Amino acid sequence: MHTTRRDFLRFSLAGSSMVALTGALPNFLGRAVANTPQPQQGGARDTILVVVQLTGGNDGLNTVIPFNNPDYVRLRPTLRIQNSLRVNDSIGLHPAMTGLHGLLQDNALCIVQGVGYPNPNQSHFRSMDIWHAASTAETLNEGWIGRALRHIPAATSFHLANPNESAPLALTGAPARVPSIATLDDFQLRLQASSASDRRQQRDLLNTSSRPAENPPPSLLDFVQRTAVQTYASSQRLSEIGRNYQPRVPYPTSALGNHLKLAAQLIDANIGARLFYVTHDGFDTHAAQAPLHTSLLRDVSDSITAFYRDMAARGQGNRVLIVTFSEFGRRGHENGSQGTDHGSGAPMLFVGGRVRSGLVGEHPRLVNLDNGNLPHAIDFRQVYATLLDQWLGVPSRPVLGQAFDAVDILRRA
Repeated sequence: MHTTRRDFLRFSLAGSSMVALTGALPNFLGRAVANTPQPQQGGARDTILVVVQLTGGNDGLNTVIPFNNPDYVRLRPTLRIQNSLRVNDSIGLHPAMTGLHGLLQDNALCIVQGVGYPNPNQSHFRSMDIWHAASTAETLNEGWIGRALRHIPAATSFHLANPNESAPLALTGAPARVPSIATLDDFQLRLQASSASDRRQQRDLLNTSSRPAENPPPSLLDFVQRTAVQTYASSQRLSEIGRNYQPRVPYPTSALGNHLKLAAQLIDANIGARLFYVTHDGFDTHAAQAPLHTSLLRDVSDSITAFYRDMAARGQGNRVLIVTFSEFGRRGHENGSQGTDHGSGAPMLFVGGRVRSGLVGEHPRLVNLDNGNLPHAIDFRQVYATLLDQWLGVPSRPVLGQAFDAVDILRRA
């Protein structure tokens, strides 16, 4: 195949694009690394936040369980959990969460009870938007993470996406588009050629072009050539990450497990990644809840535990913080279909080497409920303020629009 300058220009503009899922070029990773403050610099952060969204409304009452409370038995005559994993003399974790219970014993799990917001909305879409935007305003078009990223524009962030999943509102408003990826293959360079022979020649052309010429004249072609070469080199590097990464512990083969393994690969590659967002669906358990909820919580527990232990084994345990949330909890009483309906206040879970391990806040009361809804005592924006101020090093007030009291989640470094 004979390649002219016109062919090279056409190829570079077309072939350097990624799959349609992201539309992003991988050479932004190198720029982010170059611009990120070093950990020893004043005011810099070297921390990583992984947000795990439990979509559908996780049943907090059967996740963090007041097993000695007679009102729990009254509200859940068939769905009550009788063999919970002990947290203290009155609270336990669902028995499927053995991994997270082990992290509790290792002082790496913090459980914040009774989280919500005033006048809770029980629509999946509206309530999720409120959590994403950190606002109850009528019109919501920016997310709390997107606004936070304006204060750390060099930070590399990723939405670890399921098939056909659009980027969440939480990431909207960032100074640069946050790429949505499912695997490292999403960063693989797609060469526009009809045969293996043509593809080899195109790669040879890029490799030849990467050698610096003497006194190259500035031109659009020179710019496009350098961009394509940088993209190709970054794509090769990311492909090598996927081939060479060996987890220190086994991950579940579920979508959540694979996404968190991908996060671990990107962290270990030292490309400046500081924020990851992943969703785990299926928590809208209106009927036959027990087996489904058990499976969901086991996946959450096993996947997060594998990720944290993998990171800790690589000396990254104090850098990572994993947080789970759901748009709302479930009502206190079970329904007639052996399930639970949309509720309000629910727990959030935090995993990391610098969490204040154990319970934070009181478990919601189970008497005099408002239409069956568990009350909240901690506003979720207090949690966000803590993550922003104390973990990411971002001032929370301009991101959240007002000041919120911190929650005692993190140990002092």
